Amino acid sequence: MLRVHGFSSIEPGPRLIVLGGVHGDETCGTQGIERVLAELDSGAHQLSRGQLTLLPVANPLARQRMQREGERNLNRSFKPGSAPADYESRITNLLCPLLAAHDVLLDLHSFQSAGDAFAMIGPRDNTGTLEPFARAFEEGQLALQLGTSRIVEGWLDIYAGGIAQRGQSVTEEAMAFGWGTNEYMRSKGGYGVTLECGQHKDPNAIDVAYRAIHAALRHLGMTATPAPSPETVSSPQLLRLMSVTDRHAEADHFVREWATFDRVWRGEPVGLRADGAPVPAPGDGFIIFPNARAQVGTEWFYFAVESDRRLVAWP
Repeated sequence: MLRVHGFSSIEPGPRLIVLGGVHGDETCGTQGIERVLAELDSGAHQLSRGQLTLLPVANPLARQRMQREGERNLNRSFKPGSAPADYESRITNLLCPLLAAHDVLLDLHSFQSAGDAFAMIGPRDNTGTLEPFARAFEEGQLALQLGTSRIVEGWLDIYAGGIAQRGQSVTEEAMAFGWGTNEYMRSKGGYGVTLECGQHKDPNAIDVAYRAIHAALRHLGMTATPAPSPETVSSPQLLRLMSVTDRHAEADHFVREWATFDRVWRGEPVGLRADGAPVPAPGDGFIIFPNARAQVGTEWFYFAVESDRRLVAWP
């Protein structure tokens, strides 16, 4: 059962949906949403315009089990289907109409390794076949307001690269598995930002999620509190995902405990394969999402470099 909370102002405005608990072991988003929900219920905060939907736990089965997935990753193959084959597919069929009824998505997550909070955005405006998009400016503006020191782009491009790297065909069906909540939101004419609030058990991650919801409401003009002026908005470092490396065997292991955004240099050993062969950094850049517990055949770590894209805060 999904617990969905909706708030509507009598004044028209943006329609924002905030998700927590897409992965069951990521609890900070849920707790941040619950804090905002309590403020709205008590009247401590009110909407001045628009509609707000809060969904504290998007994957109840995974949360019940306190693990990443119930039966599979909810943030993959995120498209409605006529014959759902598992729990997450049935939940997807409930969530998709909710997302399609909104303009903006804020999806709150956390990650397994140590590291600082960061936002993830989608492609630049384009008319290509992978992920056509025309709202990159608005999406970037929202990401700038969330208070992180870094923003990361390039998810679907790197997902396609990962498929090819595994020797598979980059078909429409294969790419559909890479679709998550944000990709679906963009396909319906909206835009969305994923906020990685920090390490799963970092108590500060709850505050990151809570502040981000209020920042989004201010930025969209949905509360009486004005948004910060452009000159006060920080300029986070913008990184672009360039590659993903899979774990091939249980004996594959990192040479040390990596944290998200650790600096690496071309050729530097990141890990060792089961046969002792080194896994070098593909270039000068940064490790993203290192997962020492990754299952065999899944993503072990991502590699990113500084992006040439520029996000500028505008009034």
